[in-house]
Amino acid sequence: MDEGMESFISKFADDTKLGACVDLLEGRRALQKDLEQLDRWAESNKMKFNESKCQVLHFGHNNPMHCYRLGTVWLDSAQEERDLGVLVTAPEHEPAVCPGGQEGQWHLAWIRNGVASRSREVILPLYSALVRPHLECCVQFWAPQFRMDIEMLERIQRRQRGW
Repeated sequence: MDEGMESFISKFADDTKLGACVDLLEGRRALQKDLEQLDRWAESNKMKFNESKCQVLHFGHNNPMHCYRLGTVWLDSAQEERDLGVLVTAPEHEPAVCPGGQEGQWHLAWIRNGVASRSREVILPLYSALVRPHLECCVQFWAPQFRMDIEMLERIQRRQRGW
């Protein structure tokens, strides 16, 4: 399905998500080409995408809000989508943010301030149980494309490793 794709593709159960950073005309063409490839794959495998569930979320400042199609159907644009229990919004004024990043930072601070021991045997299970799920909760649809999001996740990981 994803052979030769230029865009980021995520598959989970019966959901498929396609994402790309589209800032130039070439990026728009590449994303449309990948959508056409998905449509051909579905047709050759006797499958069909539910076009009513297919939507485009536009992230970032000054987004040109290009229109895309899957097969012969033009896809609707959406401002938000609920996925795996998390509401993802695409406001015009800010880039995408990791929904679990801030929550993960709070739990990491709680561990640092509330646990006296710094031994691996104590910290690792707490990190695995309290911090990691928040960082991974949206991994099926969220791919960090903005430097600030990547830096935030790396900062949390560095803080945990620094103990």
